[in-house]
Amino acid sequence: MLGWSEGEVMRPESKVCSRLMRQTAGIFSVGGGLAFWVLCRLHYGPRITVPRSLRWASCGAISVSSTSALLVRLFSPECEPQNIAAYDRPEHKTTI
Repeated sequence: MLGWSEGEVMRPESKVCSRLMRQTAGIFSVGGGLAFWVLCRLHYGPRITVPRSLRWASCGAISVSSTSALLVRLFSPECEPQNIAAYDRPEHKTTI
């Protein structure tokens, strides 16, 4: 967590950090877009317009997905430096 590690390498069948970050960001981008769209509806009420609604939804999707990917990178044991060095190389990557 935050650079501190026991130094143990994870099991090979665990998810690699890059795939875990990508999947988390994809899931949270949908949730962030929906949440910010609701906030936009609550904030503007009947003065809502389609471009304004889309702008809020896209900003929500980008901000929530990038924040969740950053949190996964900081706190997930799969994203410790020794695990990235061991399993995030091109010869170890698997396709979904």
